[in-house]
Amino acid sequence: MQTVTPRQLAILRYIRDSRTANGYSPTMQEIGDHLGLTKVTVFEHVGALEKKGLLLRGAKHSARSLRVSDKFVFPDEQSGSKIPLIGRIAAGSPIEAVQDTETLDLQALFAEGGNTFVLEVRGESMIDDHICDGDYVVCQRRNTARNGEIVVALLPDGEATLKRLYHEPGRIRLQPANADYEPIYTQNVDVQGVVIGLVRKM
Repeated sequence: MQTVTPRQLAILRYIRDSRTANGYSPTMQEIGDHLGLTKVTVFEHVGALEKKGLLLRGAKHSARSLRVSDKFVFPDEQSGSKIPLIGRIAAGSPIEAVQDTETLDLQALFAEGGNTFVLEVRGESMIDDHICDGDYVVCQRRNTARNGEIVVALLPDGEATLKRLYHEPGRIRLQPANADYEPIYTQNVDVQGVVIGLVRKM
């Protein structure tokens, strides 16, 4: 792993998890508030991480354009027994994904925990795919998906949902697996990850 200080690692992790849960990066002030740092200190660390090529900014340098470089590998994305549980995901009407800081030990089920995360399902729109309210879906962190894959989809209004993704002429269809729910049609969707496993508490 690239050399970073513990504080820099905490900043990178907070930016990564915020983008996954909310679809956008935290502001400098939000980073400082979360980690108990002054805004000046955050600017210094962010600047150092940019010089290392580990943090990137959008073209317009907006307040929420920071993202972690793909070349950086987090310790919790390497093989190991725990996968980060970073929030809740809707399987009914879309809801805002809520960030969490728990971990879930899946070593017995998944030999490789690299580049994965876990979301707890809320709602019943995917029950015909045997994904129920309260289940945990294990996701591979990806921003593209093939037709028919179950994805963590961030909608243009900032809400996240769990659905099967289909590319159709001029639009994207997010298909529930429950006849009581209507498909969601959108022009754009930000794929946060693809479901690769399921854990259920009995």
